[in-house]
Amino acid sequence: MIRFLLFLLLLALCWPLALLALVLWPIVWLVSIPFRLVGIAFDGVFALFRAVVILPARILGAGRA
Repeated sequence: MIRFLLFLLLLALCWPLALLALVLWPIVWLVSIPFRLVGIAFDGVFALFRAVVILPARILGAGRA
């Protein structure tokens, strides 16, 4: 809701910029998809790396109370 209100404010103050943003937003979203996929892949790699590093401590029971 707040984004819509900010867009209306931008539309009232500078309508060419608001229309340009409205037209370019889908293109920017499509271009950002590969970067999101790379981010998801790196998140998975770092989670696997963390699990491998933490595994010996978990096996030995270092986290038990």
